Amino acid sequence: MSKVTLLAVDLAKDVFQVAGFTEQLKVVFNKQIRRKELAEFMAQQPPCEVAMEACYTSHYWARRFEEMGHTVRLLPAQHVTPFVRGNKSDRNDIIAIAEASRRPNIITVPVKTVARQDIQCLHRMREQCVIRRTGLMNQARGLLSEYGVVSTQGHKAFVRLLAEVIDPESDAVSAYLKVQFRFILEEYHQLSERIKGIQKELNLVVEREPQCQLLRSIPGIGVINATALFSAIGSGQQFNSSREFAVWLGLTPRQSSSGNSFKSGGITKRGDRYLRKQLVHGARALLFRGKGKTDRLSNWANALVARRGYNKAAVALAARLARLCWTLLQKSEMYNVK
Repeated sequence: MSKVTLLAVDLAKDVFQVAGFTEQLKVVFNKQIRRKELAEFMAQQPPCEVAMEACYTSHYWARRFEEMGHTVRLLPAQHVTPFVRGNKSDRNDIIAIAEASRRPNIITVPVKTVARQDIQCLHRMREQCVIRRTGLMNQARGLLSEYGVVSTQGHKAFVRLLAEVIDPESDAVSAYLKVQFRFILEEYHQLSERIKGIQKELNLVVEREPQCQLLRSIPGIGVINATALFSAIGSGQQFNSSREFAVWLGLTPRQSSSGNSFKSGGITKRGDRYLRKQLVHGARALLFRGKGKTDRLSNWANALVARRGYNKAAVALAARLARLCWTLLQKSEMYNVK
């Protein structure tokens, strides 16, 4: 039998497709393996390169395979799709994964450690709590507006509004609706306490991780941004330049060029939507605080606001912050305000 130098694994919930390839990408085997048999099968294979899409359970299996001595490459799913030939099937998908793994210019996804995946889980949970709390507030405001009860925006105003509505002496709503709005207020407080608890955990992460402290020193990068960036890219060594990192985040203009014609559009919005959103929020906060400051970054940002407008300046500043993050991670230096 030909020597297998590459194993491609198409991840699934119960039934996995696994294929072995020679150095010339000749298929040695292409078969299905059930979940309970996968670990034993991979442990019996000689150490070689393993290619998988970066998707559901990929980091877990990547860590398992690395413990067995394999070298794992996680490929972005959008870069695998163009290599699928013929009809959509697991047997064809696995060949596409193998072919994509041999492309030299595809940026692989680094395998997350358990600690970094824990941080990412905290961010996902916090984001879901924020979404639920915002939806709860919007629903309660909308329902109360039908009874002529409105208030100013903000969390304090919302809590005060519900406290007034559920007061026994209030006649804004009926008695049985007061019971429901009391439940809404209790749920709001529960979500707020959970968000505060996750925030405390993220603060502890910053205290114990030197790379998070380094990122935290950059203006516009707070605890949320620092821990989110650290969990997503680690030290950022998978990128060859700071611009490549900004491109990966989708913060650079979309190019449509041919010959001597060069056209730039809006940002591409590729990559991690959560990271991009948080960086733009950080840039907006930095623009607000940078009014009147004379350091180099503030001068650049303020001049950009005057020339291109606030929103475009916020996105451009987010791209610059991303490039600063990558540069300082490579140099292992704190940000120096000039």
